[in-house]
Amino acid sequence: MQRRASVPARINIIGEHTDYAGGKAMPFALDVRMVLQATALDEGYEGGATVVALWKSAGGWPARLEMESEIPIGVGMSSSAALCLAVVLCVNGKMKPFDACLEAQRIEHEVLNTPCGLLDQMAMMFAKEGHASIIDFSNNTVDSYAIPTEWMFKLVDSGIHRTLSDASYRSSKDESIVSAHVASENKRVESAVGATAQELGELLNQSHASLIRRGVSLPEMDAQVAALQQTDGVYGARMMGGGFGGMILVLVASEEILPNQRLYRPSQGGFVEEFFE
Repeated sequence: MQRRASVPARINIIGEHTDYAGGKAMPFALDVRMVLQATALDEGYEGGATVVALWKSAGGWPARLEMESEIPIGVGMSSSAALCLAVVLCVNGKMKPFDACLEAQRIEHEVLNTPCGLLDQMAMMFAKEGHASIIDFSNNTVDSYAIPTEWMFKLVDSGIHRTLSDASYRSSKDESIVSAHVASENKRVESAVGATAQELGELLNQSHASLIRRGVSLPEMDAQVAALQQTDGVYGARMMGGGFGGMILVLVASEEILPNQRLYRPSQGGFVEEFFE
């Protein structure tokens, strides 16, 4: 038997550091994917040490594990969550999306020591092509929202890379700042529905300012974001991901803006295929 799981990276448009606080977010899946192929063996495990450790944590059967990935590591595109989901899907085959999310979160906590919420997993599993997901983490419900054609997103690599287990993932100055950030991000998610590109850009700028107050940014990241926000043809920009580096999400007026970066379009979610010889 052989199973092959394909899991996308994700962009979170707005709603950062809200998932573990019962907040809201608006992510979408990318046409950039990780593929894990698991081929049954009579005994033993073959593959990279991290993949094998995750596989065993998920209760995986003896297998040869081969991974190919287009998702860069340590830049806020959720490569670790994609790997954990790919492992869970290959171990279990087709399963309910939310069950896959919970199990992927469990093994990420256990093996990778990342105290993550469910944003990445739900963004990857509930994604629909051409749509963003509006996730309410107070009850883990998901609504799909067709992304307007005028919303055009690019990513800029800040060059500041980190691992979430190394970073103070939920760093904050005090609980009142955390609560204020979540409340304001929730309102920005709600305001994004039906927003023009210009209006959404302002929401992105506000989100980054809130992340600075939240204590998860860095001065060198803030300088890069500010420069992009002031670039002609850029509607808005903010740091994306867990913080302390990684990718900057940029909303542009046209494909010609920031010509060295590609546009990202919403793609389908994670899935698994099964083959028998």
